[in-house]
Amino acid sequence: MKLSLGPLQYFWNRERVFAFYESLRAAPIDIVYLGETVCSKRRALDLDDWLRIAHDLRTAGKEVILATLSLIEAEGELAILQRIAANDEFAVEANDMAAVQSRTGRPFVIGPHINVYNPQTLRLLAGAGATRWIAPVELGKETLSEILRARPAGLEVETLAFGRLPLAFSARCFSARANNRGKDQCGFICGDYVDGMPLDTQEDRPFLLINGIQIQSAATCNLIGYYAEMRDRGIDVLRLSPQAEGLPEIVATVRAVIDGCIEAQDAVRQLRQYETFGGCDGYWNGDAGIRRLHQTTG
Repeated sequence: MKLSLGPLQYFWNRERVFAFYESLRAAPIDIVYLGETVCSKRRALDLDDWLRIAHDLRTAGKEVILATLSLIEAEGELAILQRIAANDEFAVEANDMAAVQSRTGRPFVIGPHINVYNPQTLRLLAGAGATRWIAPVELGKETLSEILRARPAGLEVETLAFGRLPLAFSARCFSARANNRGKDQCGFICGDYVDGMPLDTQEDRPFLLINGIQIQSAATCNLIGYYAEMRDRGIDVLRLSPQAEGLPEIVATVRAVIDGCIEAQDAVRQLRQYETFGGCDGYWNGDAGIRRLHQTTG
């Protein structure tokens, strides 16, 4: 089974982003997704910068995929998307149907924000050139298994195994609103929160993370305890999501599970220290996403 690192979802400064990806050159990761998927105003890096990082990681032996925005709101954003889709050097993670249309006839990855909930849709996208499908995070294992039994030949399947769940996008900027700013005068306030801005319930319990126009779960999705189940159901790639702290250790632990060096249950215990607001696995089990049903302790 392969191990991937999804695109960076937070707004980090230019120096931090370059240092972060430089640190991945020797990391035991097979696939790295690059690019801005949340907000087009985040321009610390432009496409040429992302391509520079892509070339460097490819030289280090990684498969590199360029990811597109998940919510297109303006012609300028569409123009950038089309530039990414037009490149013939790297595959593309298409996160909305505009990217799929721009990429039709050339290989692309179906991003997790495209609604694929049945084998008919999957076959349609495979016919348009899709070579890999990243399953939506809310898709339960039973529905996923039904789709996998009818998936087109040669199509890889990837699922988020560790990271905060990307739940929703909006034309509004939640980070700006939470700081009493307008979206056009945001001042890139989201950059003050390297792992998103926590949002608690009225009972002071961690609930969500605000990340610009994106809402994430506060709890970290941790499916490593289900490794054998995911493998046996035909999943080809496990995805990790970037976070500010602990990523080298997270990568090493999950790779050790894939390589058979440690038991999945031991890995779950090791990874809990990197779940800032606790863990969850409800969606995988067909339950409320916020729940944790795998109760390994210690």
